[in-house]
Amino acid sequence: MSVTEEFTLDFARPERIGLEEAIYCAGKNPEQIDAILATAGARGASLLLTRLDPEKCARLREMARLDYCPVSHTAVFGAPPEVRGPARVAVVAAGTSDVPVAREALRTLAYAGRAATLFADVGVAGLWRLTTRLEEIRAHPMVIVAAGMDAALPSVVGGLVAGAVIAVPTSVGYGVAAGGRVALDAVLASCAPGITVVNIDNGYGAACAALRLLNAAGRLAEERER
Repeated sequence: MSVTEEFTLDFARPERIGLEEAIYCAGKNPEQIDAILATAGARGASLLLTRLDPEKCARLREMARLDYCPVSHTAVFGAPPEVRGPARVAVVAAGTSDVPVAREALRTLAYAGRAATLFADVGVAGLWRLTTRLEEIRAHPMVIVAAGMDAALPSVVGGLVAGAVIAVPTSVGYGVAAGGRVALDAVLASCAPGITVVNIDNGYGAACAALRLLNAAGRLAEERER
């Protein structure tokens, strides 16, 4: 069986849901990823790759054509849309250890042509760090919050900003917090109303949720102008 028989790329997804397919690289071998990139290249298509670790990236024939971020383990193949502003999304990371997940969200938004602003290391252990940046965060109608340990930050932000809040529990932690399940349970049980929650470490999914909301707002604005 040829490796090309092991995948079918969904090039029509943007027309259906407004989001492109991303290539989840964990579990795929370099031969499979190279074949996927070759198929996209033959169509002149770009691709976002997620969960691509540095060792696997180094083994790809197409490595030279990738814009690779070793922090977020994401790569861009081809030419995505130009990022346009102003930034509508704030990406907030509770600690420096949460930055890889936050950067996955940032890279996903940038791939879709959406500007965003990173606010890092503003967790509740030093609440003054959040309060000094709060007005800047409030200037964005949408806020993605990545937090591990007890994941208290999304609830705090959800009680202080009027925009949409998307919580990303992360696997940052030790002891009972290891693996991110405590963080997930905490944001699911948040008393701050209306918080959206995605899976553990799912910066990509948080960005996609934000993109769906932005796209829906754009369609509403277009309908009002008609």
